[in-house]
Amino acid sequence: MANSKYEYVKAFEQEHYLLPDTYIVVRIDGKGFHKFSDKYNFQKPNDVRALQVMNTAARNLMNQFQDIVLGYGDSDEYSFLIRKECVLYERREMKLTSIICSAFTSYYLAEFQNHFEVKTSFLPMFDCRCVLYPTIEKVKDYFRWRQVDCHINNLYNTSFWTLVHSGMTNQQAEDRLNGTVSSDKHEILFKLGINYNNEPEMFKKGTVLVKEKEKRWVVKEYHVDVVKEEFWEKYTPGWI
Repeated sequence: MANSKYEYVKAFEQEHYLLPDTYIVVRIDGKGFHKFSDKYNFQKPNDVRALQVMNTAARNLMNQFQDIVLGYGDSDEYSFLIRKECVLYERREMKLTSIICSAFTSYYLAEFQNHFEVKTSFLPMFDCRCVLYPTIEKVKDYFRWRQVDCHINNLYNTSFWTLVHSGMTNQQAEDRLNGTVSSDKHEILFKLGINYNNEPEMFKKGTVLVKEKEKRWVVKEYHVDVVKEEFWEKYTPGWI
């Protein structure tokens, strides 16, 4: 590389290296997806096409990066677990987040075009962050937290949009749900002809992508409970 008198500006670049021997969780979130979903007329409360786009993008990402061993997603969010032995990009945080986020966005847009007519004035965007966890128990609790959050949000959204579809305004539905607990929402749905327990598992539990060893490493998709220890015993012994 040629040297010049201007090369001194490189001294202003600062790298942050993630701690070695720790699990890395990379979380990707959609930016402005409330407006994005309205722009493309996503079905409410859940659009299967949009969820499949997210899952396909996540699966492609995991196939690209060997060190990503687990993914969990719902709505416009996906979390990926990178094994603690990973030395990809020397564990430089900015490199990891920027490449993983840009790769996911590229895969998302490529798949999105198979289901929706893309408007160049309104393209999908995602942000990304890395969080370090020292033990597998902390990792398990992270994914449990995300799944519990998925359940809480989906129960609310299902109740809200069912009320709206039944004739309420958005404000009326919000007021009706204000102060309700889980059992109240189940009862509201039941009176409107919906047994929440019969809703698709993908809506209630989100999507779990696990890298499993067969003849080669393959990414398998599940819609299962990650809160219970049984999941971790059954699906993850190959890389914990």
